[in-house]
Amino acid sequence: MIEAGELTKNDIVVEIGPGFGVLTLAVAPEVKEVIAFEIEKKLEEYWEEKQLEYPNVEVVWGNALKEIGNKKLGIGGVYKVLANLPYQITSHAIRTLLELEQKPERIIIMVQKEVAERMCAKAGDMSVLAVSVQYYGTLKIVTKVPRGNFWPAPKVDSAVVAITDIQDRSEAEKFFRFVRAGFQNKRKQLWKNLSTGLNLSGDKVKGALQEIVGNEKVRAEELSVDDWELLVKALGNRLKVDE
Repeated sequence: MIEAGELTKNDIVVEIGPGFGVLTLAVAPEVKEVIAFEIEKKLEEYWEEKQLEYPNVEVVWGNALKEIGNKKLGIGGVYKVLANLPYQITSHAIRTLLELEQKPERIIIMVQKEVAERMCAKAGDMSVLAVSVQYYGTLKIVTKVPRGNFWPAPKVDSAVVAITDIQDRSEAEKFFRFVRAGFQNKRKQLWKNLSTGLNLSGDKVKGALQEIVGNEKVRAEELSVDDWELLVKALGNRLKVDE
């Protein structure tokens, strides 16, 4: 994870859920500062002692997603995220980070292997999660981590994912209206979901799909992020007219 983070002595690193600091204390000597969000207050005494040895580690107590979502990050410049994410908040955490006004330069996270594979899916096997993350950045599975590497061993394998080339997206709100509508009913063809969900002309949606992917009968999971962007560009100006 440290290697994938391409850390330098000038870096500020944000961590979510440091626990006892296995990752935190390895990262701290490599960077300028680590800001770690921890919800478990019973670790407070432990971290007070560790901070004497690692003065560049700041622990922020509370719910990381609320703190970060409320834009209380308080970072003036560029930063990176390295985190062994609690699996129950993976999707929410990634979405929160990517939707921030001040986005991280790169995100290196350990997540459940199946989630990592879903995030990195290709056209034909896409999901809302895959489209959402790939819309903002470039994804790569850095390494897979079998459950036997942990103690106690969890019931699932893990993987480290790198999200790089993270972009600001001015059309995000419109883009995700299309994506959410498109995936609303997976058993239906995409044109039907968009026509019903966004009150668009079925013929216009079919025509756009035929032009973009050469098939008006595709389902949402068959489109790449580039396809979605072309579709929104072709039909997005019709939303206000047809609603």
